[in-house]
Amino acid sequence: MYTVVKTLEISAAHSLTLDYGSKCENLHGHNWKIRVFCRAEELDHNGMVTDFTLIKRKICDRLDHTNLNDVLSFNPTAENMARWICGEIPNCYRVEVAESLDNMAVYEKG
Repeated sequence: MYTVVKTLEISAAHSLTLDYGSKCENLHGHNWKIRVFCRAEELDHNGMVTDFTLIKRKICDRLDHTNLNDVLSFNPTAENMARWICGEIPNCYRVEVAESLDNMAVYEKG
């Protein structure tokens, strides 16, 4: 079994839709740290699990320096972002999305 891990950083703003009052309902930004985990039993014809450049393009090129509410069709919580990223990347089975040093969401297929 082969595993690759790609770590990314994006700067992006969002505002959350919540059923309780919170300052997170206001537009604010984070320097997001994202770790993408991909796994495959066999390597592709290039000798890779998933190309690191593809991962970067699919995430950074779409999300970096954006208002996530304008780009994504769901409430852009860290949890929802982790699940969405996992679905966008071939062979991905785990994604960690940290909006700060102390706050991280993890999504794992299972």
